[in-house]
Parts: sequence; structure tokens; C-alpha cells
Amino acid sequence: MSIYRIDSRISLVDLMDLSLKERTGSYILNEEALTVIETSASPSIPHLKKGLSKLNINPEDIQYIILTHIHLDHAGGAGLFLKECPNARIIVHPKGKRHLIDPTRLITGAKAVYGDKFEELFHPIVPIPEDRINVMAHGEQLSLSEGCTLTFYHTPGHANHHISIYDSASNGMFTGDTCGIQYTIGSKRFYFPSTSPNQFDPEQMRNSISMYRSLNLDRLYFGHYGVTEEVSFALSEVEKWLDLFMEKSEGKYSAHVTMEENIKAITTLLYELTSNELVQKGIEPDNPVFRLLQLDMNVSAMGIVDYLNKRHKGDHSS
Repeated sequence: MSIYRIDSRISLVDLMDLSLKERTGSYILNEEALTVIETSASPSIPHLKKGLSKLNINPEDIQYIILTHIHLDHAGGAGLFLKECPNARIIVHPKGKRHLIDPTRLITGAKAVYGDKFEELFHPIVPIPEDRINVMAHGEQLSLSEGCTLTFYHTPGHANHHISIYDSASNGMFTGDTCGIQYTIGSKRFYFPSTSPNQFDPEQMRNSISMYRSLNLDRLYFGHYGVTEEVSFALSEVEKWLDLFMEKSEGKYSAHVTMEENIKAITTLLYELTSNELVQKGIEPDNPVFRLLQLDMNVSAMGIVDYLNKRHKGDHSS
């Protein structure tokens, strides 16, 4: 577990999701209203608590725990962590609230994807009392101090229950998975979209990224993983790769094979595209990032196949 102090206000605690470094993290906003953005899954909560201790933060002083969306690698540990934070309130998209109160569908969906690994990766998923949850409308604001106001934006594309959080003090956006994943390898950075099931929609993702661009941001705070100040480049890279993912996947997809066969074929395709990019930019093939990339491209393939299945059947709802 490590801590990265971004500036005097914001720290990033590595939550060691999947026991991997720089996979997911919690952003700690040291404002008058002490705020945590993202918790990751329950096995990450000991890392979060240790990080807070190193920052000399008492969980009892936390006022807000903000979840960009309710996928378990971002929010699965929220209920468990809330037990340590008696004065905190959870903030989530309106569509995410009911799943935090009753996580049955979250658990069922995760078991369908992760199978026998579910317990190791996500247990326990603790329900959250309704009276501890605040929902944020698109454009709604929350003041953390005289110098810091957060603005919440509904940013579908990765998920319908996704919010992004604009921080006025740094002119930065906490992105969750809206504009993809940042891989930092030494001095090199790579940006790829995250197209996981089952609400992925490429057009909505493009619209959300366009909204980011219109705000002339100075920083992006990624859920996976870390901060960048090369905002325009990062957004352009995610858009470029999203277009390529969709173009190549549509060519590979077949309505005449099983979903599993499509996922396997498109996982291989996406991994070849992205791993070749890393190798061409000088990343050695034995670098641990390739394990992350394999995991991420498999999940992204699941989302793309799900989207293409729905489109093939004429179902544009998600």
C-alpha cells in the first residue's frame, strides 16, 4: 500500500485491488468537509484504513464517501467502510442508490462474470442503510469548504449510473471509468477506454468525453489509476482507441457463434491491439502491466459483445 500526495489538498491511496499495485485507489480530499472518493472492493478496505492512518485521518472525521458508480471495483467496499465512518454519508448517482441498499443484483451480476473468484475478490458486500445515502442530480453542487465546490455530472457510456465529480479548486474531474484507464509505466503513459458490461454505450461515452473537453479541465483523476495533466491528449487517445475498438470488434463479431466465443475472439483482438502499442513504445514484454491489460481487455470485450448483441437484436436499451 502506498500514498501519493497529489498536492496539499488531495492524496491518492493505492487500494491494491486484485493484489495489484496502481490498480484502483481512493482520492482523499483534505477539506473542511473531509471527503473520500471511491472505496474499491471490500478486500481493499484494510489498505484504505492504513492509508488514512498514515495521513493522520480518523475515519470518524470523514463526512462524505463519493462513489463514481456502483461497479464493485469502485464501490463494493462502501458498506463495509461506512461502518468505520459513523458521521459519513454516501453520495451516488440516483440509479445506483437502490443497489447499495439491496446489493442482490450486484452480487448476482458479479458472480456471473467472476464465478468461483467472487468470494476472494469482493466478499463481503454490505448493504447500506437508505438514510445514509445522498443522490446527486446532474449539475448539483456540494461545498466542501470556502475554496472548494464539487459539481456532479451524470456521465453515461461506461455505465448508466455513473457520475463524474468536478473539483473547482484544481479545475479537475474525478472520472471513475468515464474516460477510460491510465496506465503509467515509468515516464510513459497510455490511455485506453473501459467498455465493461452491461451498460456500455459508445455514443454516450463519446458524448461524456466531449463534455469533459468543453470544460477546459487542468486535471483528470482516474479511477484506474492516478492523475494526469495532459488532459487534451488523454481524451483524444481514449476517443481514438474507442473508435478502433468498435471498428475492429464489429469486424470480428459474429451473430452465428456463442457469446463466449465472441468474447474470446474480441479479447484476443483488443489485447493484440493494445499490447502491440505498448511494445512499440518501448515497454518490455515481461512488464507486469501486460497482466493488467489482459484483464482489462477481457472485461472490455464482454461489454462490447454485450452491446453488439443488443444492437443485433434491435435492443438499444441498457
